[in-house]
Amino acid sequence: MNPIFILRLAVAIILLTHSIPGMFDNGINNFGNLFLNQIGFSPFGVYIAWTIKLSHVVCAILFILNKYLKWASLVTILILTTGIFLVHLKEGWYVVGDGRNGIEYNFLLICVLVTIMYPNGIRKSKNSQL
Repeated sequence: MNPIFILRLAVAIILLTHSIPGMFDNGINNFGNLFLNQIGFSPFGVYIAWTIKLSHVVCAILFILNKYLKWASLVTILILTTGIFLVHLKEGWYVVGDGRNGIEYNFLLICVLVTIMYPNGIRKSKNSQL
């Protein structure tokens, strides 16, 4: 089995489990109303929250189907990076242990997504000049 497939599947599972329950337990609406609207995105917080979670579902499907991987990875990286600055950075590095809700999990996912985008590494073109 291709190791990149395992990473794609793992990220897809994470994105789906991070998104789908919130669609049915009011979690997405709460995130929009109780967090995003409160930090300055009012009155669009709920719409932004739904856009984020729906993009997670679409990107997860693309990872499973092995389609548009760079696009899906980039979208997810942008969301994770925004989450770092809006939510997690003030909590520090650690998700658990010496801290709570920090950036380490997003950092790891971003590294995995870059690996999915460039499974053979990022290579300098022979024609490029420095």
